[in-house]
Amino acid sequence: MTKNITTKALTASLIALGLSACGGGGDVKTNSDFTSIDTTQPVTDWQLVWSDEFSGTSLDSRKWNIEVNCLGGGNQEQQCYTDSGDNLVVSNDTLKIIALPAEEGAEKPYTSARINSKMKGDFKYGRIEVRAKMPEGQGTWPAVWMMPTDEVYGGWPKSGEIDIVEAVNLKTVDGEGNVESKVYGTLHYGRDAPNNSSSGKAYTLPGDANPADGFHTYTIEWQEGEFRWYVDGYLYQTQMQSTVRQNSKGEVIGLRHRGWFAEYFDAQTGELEVKYGPEPFDERFHLIMNLAVGGSWPENVNNLGIDADAFVNGQTFEIDYVRVYECAANPNTGRGCETIRAGYKDEETLVIGEAPIPSPPSTGIPQDLTIFAGTPNPNWPAWDCCGGSTPALVDDVEKGQVYQFSVGATPTVNGFISREVFITDPNGTPSPFDASPILETGSVSFDMKVVSAPINPDSTWLFKIESNEGSTFAELPLASSNEGVSPVVGEWQTYTFPLQVLSDAGLDVSGIDVVMIFPAWGTGEGAEYQVTNVEISSPAVELVLFGDASNPDWPMWDCCGGTTPAEVVDEERGTVAEFSIGATPTVMGFRPPEGSGIQFDASSIAVDGVVQFDMKVVSAPANPDAVWKFKIESDGATTAVEVDLATGNGDQAPVTGEWQTYTFSLQSLVDLGLDPSAIDVVMIFPAWGTGEGAVYRVDEARIYDPSAGASDLTIFQNVVNSDWSLWDCCAGSTPSIVDAGAPYGSVAQFEILGWPETVLGFLANEGVSFDATPLLANGAVSFDMRVVNAPTNPDAQWLFKIESTGAATAVELPLASGNFGTAPVTGEWARYTFSLQDLFDAGLDISDINVIMVFPTWGTGGGSVYQIDNVTISNF
Repeated sequence: MTKNITTKALTASLIALGLSACGGGGDVKTNSDFTSIDTTQPVTDWQLVWSDEFSGTSLDSRKWNIEVNCLGGGNQEQQCYTDSGDNLVVSNDTLKIIALPAEEGAEKPYTSARINSKMKGDFKYGRIEVRAKMPEGQGTWPAVWMMPTDEVYGGWPKSGEIDIVEAVNLKTVDGEGNVESKVYGTLHYGRDAPNNSSSGKAYTLPGDANPADGFHTYTIEWQEGEFRWYVDGYLYQTQMQSTVRQNSKGEVIGLRHRGWFAEYFDAQTGELEVKYGPEPFDERFHLIMNLAVGGSWPENVNNLGIDADAFVNGQTFEIDYVRVYECAANPNTGRGCETIRAGYKDEETLVIGEAPIPSPPSTGIPQDLTIFAGTPNPNWPAWDCCGGSTPALVDDVEKGQVYQFSVGATPTVNGFISREVFITDPNGTPSPFDASPILETGSVSFDMKVVSAPINPDSTWLFKIESNEGSTFAELPLASSNEGVSPVVGEWQTYTFPLQVLSDAGLDVSGIDVVMIFPAWGTGEGAEYQVTNVEISSPAVELVLFGDASNPDWPMWDCCGGTTPAEVVDEERGTVAEFSIGATPTVMGFRPPEGSGIQFDASSIAVDGVVQFDMKVVSAPANPDAVWKFKIESDGATTAVEVDLATGNGDQAPVTGEWQTYTFSLQSLVDLGLDPSAIDVVMIFPAWGTGEGAVYRVDEARIYDPSAGASDLTIFQNVVNSDWSLWDCCAGSTPSIVDAGAPYGSVAQFEILGWPETVLGFLANEGVSFDATPLLANGAVSFDMRVVNAPTNPDAQWLFKIESTGAATAVELPLASGNFGTAPVTGEWARYTFSLQDLFDAGLDISDINVIMVFPTWGTGGGSVYQIDNVTISNF
């Protein structure tokens, strides 16, 4: 048989496009060059560099090595690979790899052949074509694949594996009449087994054709950062390297595309690192062709096991040719010779890989998360993984509304999940939770009651938590919680798991997206159980010295004057602390009992925390020169800071008879030398020896972080925020504040009455931006708007746009997409809400927001007048 070597590919051409834009200052011309593929032209740059047409009578030893072993391929395969002429035949211009029953008493029940091109045909990038006819029958597993020649990144699968084509059990028919006819293309990569990763796709020939009935051409095109799989010239699968997403500060915040990855020890840092580039598929690989019998894959699908009758006369994997081409346009990258079609990177063709999703940089702001406490959280729906049930809201006498889960005959896990595919509520959005700021003090907790126990008496109840799409997880018995209890039927019990314990067990706490509570897999049938108060939280870092009453751990204290400070009733404040100073010099305040060892660690809130209290002088000191002081000490006066009391009140000294608030920044005290980790005395007093006759009262004395949980931003509500301004980008108008009447009152009004090429909205002052990262899970940009006069252009579309500083990132959307598909109606107020998660997913750096715009499409807004109010970035 004579063979004609042909190539079917496409050529790369350079298309130069001239674009022009017109702005307020005259013509601005921009010329851009774009490299694209002209799919109408054949490629001539694929050059044949290696091939075997199998035109002789024996295998070409210059190109192939024959493997001889009974190792089972690492997959529990049931054949020995031999160099026998019974298993490996070259004749009639094809190679036949034949699987046969072995002789009685042989090490394995079957024999077959496997060949490789290592050190004889090693390739980095190119087009590999194999024309072959597959074997058939339960237990057959033919494959053409590639392995790394040099294993630069480590053993399997760290240096990668490329499966060009493989199939199992072709033409087997199951009990429902389904005929196996699929072929597969796969990449293997990632971490050491058993935590290895793979991604790929199956393909079925058109017209119910079966790969075992005839020859078909199986091809991959491999270039730097991309693979494409073809059958008979049809591109059915594309895989690409992962691409990292960064914010405007250059910090990694996620993946734009989730493809493959590599994990290995970096030669320079010595650290085990995850790489998202072309590695491990940027080194040379060699070819392998074999026919396995049985093994972990074919024996566990279709009709199971191995059909011995299918092998009585042998099964043959027949290969017509193998051809390897190099892209002459750029051999170093393999780019420029792509054989592509429209849509080859659409969701039907582009495969999503298993790269671990990097955690965004933590904001460092401690936050709590309530997943469920009587009211469903649309961002964290209750979930049955695999059993087909629907968790139900039911009323409990003790707990009110709770979720009830059930386990049937199908193995499953239940819990709460925050991943896109499982969120069906239109108000919900995937909201992985960053618990890293509360790692040391925080915990995951929930209440659970077992209504009916699993039928299996040996079933064990488990708690499992995952992060970043399952990249990391921790799984522990329920009984290992802080409470140390196992479920008791009919009783509510609380379970608490410290975040540090979960982190030590392998969880990356910065991207938690699944919480599961369930009987061990496959043992839970019959179980029904209820869950509520599911939270990830940390105790508030706050010390109340005196609120409505004294704190027994921090009693009122007179150092040296012999008095006993007292709780008294103030006509304005109710119960307060009162101090009196006699002739003996003294200092007064709050201090733990002598020898108690009690100290307060404020180090975690040192940056934003304060010492704050209210004070009223009832009687001033007799000495008119007395200066009021504030003093704080740490660790037995190892460190101490003393300042004038007036510095905590804007340099305003106490006024007799008036309550005044005094606030001292912890950071400023630290800057003056205080160790915030062991605070053990807080004092308020007239300077030593000058206080005789003073009587004063203190209330609401505490050390805390006033910014905790207060991360919302109101840009406009009756007045514009002092850090922002009303803004007309390009038309020179001056937006104004007008009275819109009840219930809105003062609103911002924008007009486009002249130059229509403009956008309008709200602009942060120079150097000002808003970090909305703490609000990502549940936050939104919201505002009310009314169109007073519509644009004269009937084709004008209303748009919403938001940018980070310098327009480093921007998202533009139809205004109606923020109002459930409703466009503005002239004369009517409407509320528009845009999820921060959606804006983030669309590419906005939410840590650096400084422009919000609402406007008709550029150039179409002439004649429009519209009003906006209640502009916020806040939690729903």
